[in-house]
Amino acid sequence: MQNMWAPWRMEYILSKKENNGCVFCLNSFNPELTEEDEKRLVVYKGGRVFVMLNRYPYAAGHLMVIPFRHCMDITELSEEERNELMEIISLSCKAIRRVCRPDGINMGINLGKAAGAGIADHLHAHLVPRWEGDSQFIAVVADVRLIPERLETMQKTFALAFKEIMD
Repeated sequence: MQNMWAPWRMEYILSKKENNGCVFCLNSFNPELTEEDEKRLVVYKGGRVFVMLNRYPYAAGHLMVIPFRHCMDITELSEEERNELMEIISLSCKAIRRVCRPDGINMGINLGKAAGAGIADHLHAHLVPRWEGDSQFIAVVADVRLIPERLETMQKTFALAFKEIMD
């Protein structure tokens, strides 16, 4: 048997799991990205919705679009929140295409744990770039994903892409 190494997962395995509230709730609704936002991998903040990189992505450029307001179901959003959610999902697709040049994008919202939501208590939409033939053997055989760029670098790249798209 051959060993396959994924040492970056050790950070998550050994990290202290605190239940200090929601991992998606932000402390600041300031539209400017703060140092804390950058550490949390936030790449864009709108009026009611923000975008962040997934810390444990399915593919490079895996974004999540999240309402600021803590709620668990799309039916709990106001009309303004739903409209902005869809607008920012659209902008996020533009940013993914600009940064990652994928052949396609998977979009999804999982409502509840039974539907696959890893974090079910705060609504979030996933946007995952996809490329023709991206089902690599390593993901299929070893359940390991190869991410070619550091998340901190991607955060800066995506933040710049959103700034350019919005200007």
